[in-house]
Amino acid sequence: MRAENLQKLIAELRRDEGVRYSTYNDTKGIPTVGVGHNLQAKPLPTGWKCPLNDVQVNSLLDDDLADVFCDLDRSLPWWSDLNDVRQRVLANMAFNLGITKLLGFRNTLAAMRQGKFDAAADGMLNSAWATQVKVRANRLADMMRKGA
Repeated sequence: MRAENLQKLIAELRRDEGVRYSTYNDTKGIPTVGVGHNLQAKPLPTGWKCPLNDVQVNSLLDDDLADVFCDLDRSLPWWSDLNDVRQRVLANMAFNLGITKLLGFRNTLAAMRQGKFDAAADGMLNSAWATQVKVRANRLADMMRKGA
């Protein structure tokens, strides 16, 4: 992902996930900190304590995004052929859902790969995920549809 596009994705994730310096339980009761960092999946590095500082929050986010990009490259290698906006949509969804749940969007992903972006957006909105993250899903579907 280009550096400029990455900065836009980071800003979007900070808005969508929020930024928390202390641990909280997400909507599913999972301990979380920073920008949607799942502490069950990846505990804090040794010696880190809450509240975190900005450097620590940014470090967790950078590490989580590296994992997301690795997952996308491994599971959906065509994702990098999408335009910048649609790359951010897919990365945002992978960040929020995790790669396993994202791969469950089989028809939606097939539509994306085929360039059928209206169908992909419709598939995104016709999901349990969309009912959970309402505003985020609407915005991401609109980005997928328009590519802008």
